[in-house]
Amino acid sequence: MTSEEKEARFERMRHSAAHVMAEAVQFFFPGARFGIGPAIEDGFYYDFELPRALVPEDLTAIESKMREIIAANLPFIGEELSKAKAKKLFSEQPYKLELIEELPDKTVTIYRQGSFVDLCRGPHVNSTSEVKAFKLTSIAGAYWRGDERRPMLQRIYGVAFDTQAELEGYLARLAEAAKRDHRKLGKELDLFSLHDEAGPGLVHWHPKGALVRQIIEDFWKVEHRKRGYEIIYTPHIAKVDLWKTSGHWDFYRDNLYSPMDIEGQEYIIKPMNCLGHILIYKTQLRSYRNLPLRYAELGTVYRYERSGVLHGLARVRGFTQDDAHIFCRPDQLEAEVTEVVQLARFMMETFGFNEYELLLSTRPDKYAGNVQIWEDATEALKNVLEKLKLDFTIDPGEGVFYGPKIDIKLRDALGRLWQGPTIQVDFNLPQRFDVNYIGEDGSEHQVVMVHRTVLGSMERFMACLIEHYAGAFPVWLSPVQVVIIPIADRHLIYAHRVADELRESGIRVQVDNRSERMNLKIREAQLTKIPYMFVVGEKELDASKVSLRLRNGEDLGLLTLSQFMDRVNSIIETKAPDKL
Repeated sequence: MTSEEKEARFERMRHSAAHVMAEAVQFFFPGARFGIGPAIEDGFYYDFELPRALVPEDLTAIESKMREIIAANLPFIGEELSKAKAKKLFSEQPYKLELIEELPDKTVTIYRQGSFVDLCRGPHVNSTSEVKAFKLTSIAGAYWRGDERRPMLQRIYGVAFDTQAELEGYLARLAEAAKRDHRKLGKELDLFSLHDEAGPGLVHWHPKGALVRQIIEDFWKVEHRKRGYEIIYTPHIAKVDLWKTSGHWDFYRDNLYSPMDIEGQEYIIKPMNCLGHILIYKTQLRSYRNLPLRYAELGTVYRYERSGVLHGLARVRGFTQDDAHIFCRPDQLEAEVTEVVQLARFMMETFGFNEYELLLSTRPDKYAGNVQIWEDATEALKNVLEKLKLDFTIDPGEGVFYGPKIDIKLRDALGRLWQGPTIQVDFNLPQRFDVNYIGEDGSEHQVVMVHRTVLGSMERFMACLIEHYAGAFPVWLSPVQVVIIPIADRHLIYAHRVADELRESGIRVQVDNRSERMNLKIREAQLTKIPYMFVVGEKELDASKVSLRLRNGEDLGLLTLSQFMDRVNSIIETKAPDKL
């Protein structure tokens, strides 16, 4: 069986499991109104309007009823009905009626199993007995059709696999993922917070989180300057007319915030940094000798996301892109994209992401420019990936409206994929804004523009980092690298002397001078993921040494301060794994 065939079989089984769950819910709530119940990665869900809020104990009862339905070996029977008959059948189901009304055909398909009937195009497994190892995992709220202006439904999520062993393996990974959840660790490690009173999806960076972010940004700036990028800054707002010229107003309207009136002119808060970079480029007449020109900006942008899809740092309304735009000649395009791909790989691997997937996204249904421009740009990206001998997958129709792109998805320690670097070729905006250079022939020629990020956004990348490392950042990224724990107050002076020496060598250090037990301080330092702990008492004071413990609990015994600093500074400088 091919991987595609296996995936199709899983989808049928998981979609069938959603119908079995819906039948079980109907048993407990005969008046339930049903939304939709698709298969998703690893499982399924179904949305319901119910007379009361579900509680976790309901899932146990629903699971038990599902097992009865599965054991009954009920066949899934498909049937085609006219729209009129379907409306009559679902007359008490307003969400189904809405879906029926929108279907383009004169007939619709339903599926029955046991006492349950659903509007569904299928396909399904043959009978309920083919639904194998499953578990209901959670309850969530979900607006009907993702629109916060529509009713809030209750969504039950479940997972399904072929065997109990596969299910148990998945649940173990799920439990590990819950431990690594960046929202949980962000609070425990005092990295960031979000506040409804300030507005959902807007991040407040605490001192420790801000320090990690600063370390990342400083490293980013150094590496970009090495590669010929110039750092710039652009305003947070601009006149609406600018976004109309660019096409964002027409193609991206649902993600833009409403205009604000300033002295009779309409402005919007920026969703992208690219237009500011174009304006800077156009302040001078550029020669072919000036190109390529590489502008980079850690630019904060704002996009409207529905409240139902906001998720910690991973999905927000205000975020900072590690953005850059390259203005080049057509003959320079492939070389520039090649350099960007190599920079992206360097950045990912430096941060500990050695596995990733590449997607080449092609022209969407709604696009700007002409087909030939799109084909030229897509071919250029394809050539780069092939010359670098990188495996990639074509992602049909997933390009942005102004050009094709390469998306790189990072694989974390649990094997999950995160959106990371993206590289987009744009022949469209240079045409709309008349972005040109003077060629060797003395005539004007249109530049090619490359939009790119090599981390993605600072917020989503930080979420990915937290979960990848379970909050135990590598030493070079840790906001506190060493905590010094004096055994008694009489050891405080020595503890602070050690701390001063560490600070002078550039190591981030804290002295825990609280009047708490030593073992409690060690335990709390481990919980806050501090890489190194120095315990100092009489023995250490007399020997002018420190007792070193690692956050994993390992005790390395006595060391001189110079021995420790030599080793740890080498680890920090090379950004190596944090083992002494």
